Amino acid sequence: MKILVLGAGVIGVTSAWYLRQAGHDVAVIERRAAVAEETSHANGGQISASHAEPWANPHVLLQILAWLGREDAPLRFRPHPRDLPLMRWSLAFLGNCLPARTRANTRAIVRLALESRRQLQILRQQLSEMEGTDFNRAYDGLQKGILHLYTDHRSFSNAQRAARLMRDCGLVRNPVDAQACVEIEPALASARHLLVGGDYTPADESGDACRFTQALAARAAALGVEFRLDAPIARLDVRGNRVEGVILEDDRCFQAEASVLALGSYSAPFLRPYGIRLPVYPAKGYSATLSLAPDSPAPCVSLTDDSRKLVFSRLGNRLRVAGTAEFNGYDLALDAPRCQALLTRVRELFPELRFEGDPQFWCGLRPATPSNVPLIGQSKLPGLWLNTGHGTLGWTLACGSASSLTALIAGKYPDMDFPFFVA
Repeated sequence: MKILVLGAGVIGVTSAWYLRQAGHDVAVIERRAAVAEETSHANGGQISASHAEPWANPHVLLQILAWLGREDAPLRFRPHPRDLPLMRWSLAFLGNCLPARTRANTRAIVRLALESRRQLQILRQQLSEMEGTDFNRAYDGLQKGILHLYTDHRSFSNAQRAARLMRDCGLVRNPVDAQACVEIEPALASARHLLVGGDYTPADESGDACRFTQALAARAAALGVEFRLDAPIARLDVRGNRVEGVILEDDRCFQAEASVLALGSYSAPFLRPYGIRLPVYPAKGYSATLSLAPDSPAPCVSLTDDSRKLVFSRLGNRLRVAGTAEFNGYDLALDAPRCQALLTRVRELFPELRFEGDPQFWCGLRPATPSNVPLIGQSKLPGLWLNTGHGTLGWTLACGSASSLTALIAGKYPDMDFPFFVA
């Protein structure tokens, strides 16, 4: 089958890879001049099945109220009366804060995350065997687990309830005390007095999602996937209520038997003219990448700082700190207080860390659904498939989403309890 993949971030490139592996003729269309230039470019670098608890949960409302008015708040809403998509999204978000919805959403995300992690491990092994070298080296991959840190007792207690639910779904996420946190990651020794505890998921991973996407795209291209870059899409080519391909801004037309929408935060406005209202809104996230000085102490285990909604990942001789969420439309301007908040927390947790040169700040728009559950499967338009809405877990869920979508396109329902879209 001839299939177009719209978008060349980590979701689009993994979709192209699995579709090609299934024998399809695949072309990727991307508006940027290279792959992984938007949301996948400088994210937190985690494969974090342990991060499956959705933002919408019973505890978040009090946190949001406490953060009101703070420029460096981990979660910041900037609603505008004329931003109707955000208003609708926010109402749906509130509905998903109900305990029953939170439990259902957590289970769905954990199931997909575990399958995705398994698929990534298979993919890495296959590529390593094919090339005779460790594929980890292509993207600074580390399999040292993820340690969640807590600096107040209430957050630690709330997290243990979420962790128990995840363990019921098959995820290993073990509670540990403050001293064990330091034993797992010795670079935390100077911040021992801040910690009240943590939980550790040894099978989670970290690495550079951008380099992973670029490396996989190169290998997909070698196997025959066509990448059409610097090719902005104007609209779908709809004929007789069926999507037959896309038309670019320069009026070039590309036809296919199926098209996969992987446009991240731009998926919703792209489909709005066709009467499809996707519950996807951009959650702006920030990152800082620090080049480490020789012999500087720095963490090797990937960390999630629950109180600040930040993650820390070692990428070779770099440290990436990323996180926060700002709901402010499609604005991509860097906000100085939020950038500074990243460095402040680095200094608090790792006072002995030394880096060279200036921090490289970045922000990107993460495609968030109110439930944090991504949209995968058949759209309301025949011929158009969805793989979008992955929020902060794009790389975590990428391989599982792509392999599941490939099965759905082949008419096979994946062996997973997940709310896929089917006709």
